[in-house]
Amino acid sequence: MQRTEPPLVALAICLAGLAGFVDAMAFTSLGGFFASFMSGNTTRLGVGLGTGVRSEALTAAALVLSFVSGVIVATVIGRAMPNGQRAAVMAGVTLLLALAAGVAVFAPGAVVLLLLAAAMGLENGIFARDGEVSIGLTYMTGSLVRMGQRLAGALMGDAERWAWLPWLLLWAGFAAGVVLGAGAQLRWGWTALWFAVAAAGGLTLLLASVRRA
Repeated sequence: MQRTEPPLVALAICLAGLAGFVDAMAFTSLGGFFASFMSGNTTRLGVGLGTGVRSEALTAAALVLSFVSGVIVATVIGRAMPNGQRAAVMAGVTLLLALAAGVAVFAPGAVVLLLLAAAMGLENGIFARDGEVSIGLTYMTGSLVRMGQRLAGALMGDAERWAWLPWLLLWAGFAAGVVLGAGAQLRWGWTALWFAVAAAGGLTLLLASVRRA
């Protein structure tokens, strides 16, 4: 995060907010499963297997596979288009979110959740360097760990005394997105997913403009 340009840090926070928005809509609408939080879905998988509730285990396993598929697609795009990776991957995220929103109009359920999980896996490929994710946009445990490490360093006198702040803002962006997503779903139902589509489209244009700059 320290080597990332400030405009891209701001975009990362916005993308984390988008992930939080989508995750909240999935969680509140589709039985407590997650679109972006694969640790939670892994827990649901293990609990389903341990208690013999096969339907929950299958749903959780399908979500994990869908998320991983999104990561794979993002990696392929990154290798095929190294100069336009971020905008291309974000365009893919926008497309998947639009498909999910369209399907949700007629058949809200498992297909919508799988599309959202794939979109969130794809989103994690936006800030990849040499095949490795440099900024995790959908899993906040890592962000909190890094924030704690940087904060400990600041307390011990490290030169970069504010290196923990971007990680805190990333977590706060995700949390804010969750609040907005839960409120939007309560008020508008699945129609609110089009807000995520619009936001993703705007972020795609921003990433394209940053690349040109």
